[in-house]
Amino acid sequence: MPKTIKELANELKVSKQTIQYHYQRLPTKNRQKDSQGTNMISPTAERIIRDKVAKPLVANNQQTGSKEATKTSKESNELIATLRREVTDLKSQRDKQLATKDRQIDHLTKLVDQQQQLQLAIVADNRRLKDHVQKLNGQLTQKTNDNLSIGNDLFNIQDKKSKIAKQKIVKSDSNKDGINTNRAIKRWWKFW
Repeated sequence: MPKTIKELANELKVSKQTIQYHYQRLPTKNRQKDSQGTNMISPTAERIIRDKVAKPLVANNQQTGSKEATKTSKESNELIATLRREVTDLKSQRDKQLATKDRQIDHLTKLVDQQQQLQLAIVADNRRLKDHVQKLNGQLTQKTNDNLSIGNDLFNIQDKKSKIAKQKIVKSDSNKDGINTNRAIKRWWKFW
């Protein structure tokens, strides 16, 4: 009589998923469905699934002798000791790596601090130089203004001399001929 997946799973005391897994791997001719579309397991398919599920159960449920149990416990103790040594080694390697990273971080922090100090010193030097340049520009501007005023004074003196000379020439010409001729002495700087 065919059984459902749930019935077979309860009977073999395994999960429905295990039975479903093995059922799906059966050849198509061994798979059946009832009129409602439910998967039904035929006696042939049940035997195949029982064989596949029962093998791991027998292996897990076999009772081993006391000698085999002691071997297994000795092997597991050795394995545990080996794993503990490996964990200890990994922890020491991790600690070394972390210490190295800490030293690198400290070194990089010092470098950044030095860079910032140098940058501040450069900014201060630039400000001092800028102030000095402005001071020199002020002195140069003062000297230039002084030179220009001296040049203007000389120009004014020469201009006054030329006017006086014109007046003398005009007076001397008017006195000679009795005619007042306005001859102006033309200087080169008056042409522009």
